[in-house]
Amino acid sequence: MQTDILIIGAGAAGLLAARNLARAGRSVRLLEGRNRPGGRVYSSDAGGFSRPVESGAEFLHGDVPLTRQLLQEAGIAYLDTAGINYEVAQGQTQPAESFFDDLPLLLEKLHALPHDMALAEFLEQYFPGEEYYLMREQVTRFAEGYDAADAHRASAFALREEWSGNGAEDSPRPEGGYSRLIAWLVQQAQAAGVHLELSCPVTALHWQPSQVRATSAEGRHFTAARALLTVPLGIWQAEAGQPGYLRLEPELPAHRAAARALGFGPVIKVLLEFTTPLWEHASAQVSRPLPDLGFLFSDASLPTWWSQLPDPSPVLTGWLAGPAAHQRRLTSDDDLLAEALASLAYLLGTTPAFLQEHVRAHRIVNWAADPLALGAYAYATLGAPEARATLATPLADTLFIAGEGVYDGPYIGTVEAALVSGAKAAEQLLQRP
Repeated sequence: MQTDILIIGAGAAGLLAARNLARAGRSVRLLEGRNRPGGRVYSSDAGGFSRPVESGAEFLHGDVPLTRQLLQEAGIAYLDTAGINYEVAQGQTQPAESFFDDLPLLLEKLHALPHDMALAEFLEQYFPGEEYYLMREQVTRFAEGYDAADAHRASAFALREEWSGNGAEDSPRPEGGYSRLIAWLVQQAQAAGVHLELSCPVTALHWQPSQVRATSAEGRHFTAARALLTVPLGIWQAEAGQPGYLRLEPELPAHRAAARALGFGPVIKVLLEFTTPLWEHASAQVSRPLPDLGFLFSDASLPTWWSQLPDPSPVLTGWLAGPAAHQRRLTSDDDLLAEALASLAYLLGTTPAFLQEHVRAHRIVNWAADPLALGAYAYATLGAPEARATLATPLADTLFIAGEGVYDGPYIGTVEAALVSGAKAAEQLLQRP
């Protein structure tokens, strides 16, 4: 099957690149390993939910101009989050006034930092001793939870830039879920002539200048003059023999090494729909209610939770990211559900059995164990700009690389990053005859 351009991966980056290339007159075949487009964007009611809930990307973090532009073109509104943010520590509940205390002092030290270093090293060097123990814990917990980062690898400079903005506090949701945007991009791409192949995981890519052959797990072959790889960073980081590994012939050792120098954080989401929003009011069974709950940050083993407000659906999302999620990447769904219910029971002052009685739907989404992702989203490590530049470097005017993992800008780890990267790759390809 000969075509101008093969695109591997029908996530946000691949879809937008495919649409733009096809609209410019290129013949495009888009190969996706899953039985659906979207990659790490997946809104679904699977598992018995009464409405679609987000297995992956959920919020718009910050200005994200391209995402907002495309949502507007698609006629999809977005809704601000609502409710009260709480924090729970040692069984004590209080409203959360900020993501962590002493942010001005932290930023002052970060802005005075003469050279980049890992976050953990920075905290130990500039905030040592018992006096700053709580601060170190809060900052580390935030970096690991929000950015899915390993504090021993995460760039202090990159986190300084992130924490100097407002991305964490300005986080609306696309109305009806992100998959509405994916569906719109699929429609646009197919209308422009893109051939989309689902359930077609590519396991090998043979290439030479101006010639590429992709081989699927079922032994199908697809050829083109050029290829655009938009697979997640976790696939680039995979070792030979690991599920999800993409064999390249000839191999690209510099690109593989650059990918492994970058951070790709694991995430586990626990989605629970209850018969009623039982966290709203105190009762004989719930001694620590959380009325008007928006977000909850805690010292529980599954520490972060949020509601769907302003949507009143009785759905809670539990979130585990970073090293803690990596440690549990091989944990069974049943055990993860039990841990989630135990955490939530502690937070609400109730029992796991009571919560279990009122769960009408649940879903466990373990992105670290997903063989087509092997992680959730990128974070900046030391030397990340150079590593991303290496990974994104085209080969012999034939292989091009895009995706959230190679994006270099203020919206790392977001759908915006994937979309911008896909659009940029399409522009690169269109400059070639």
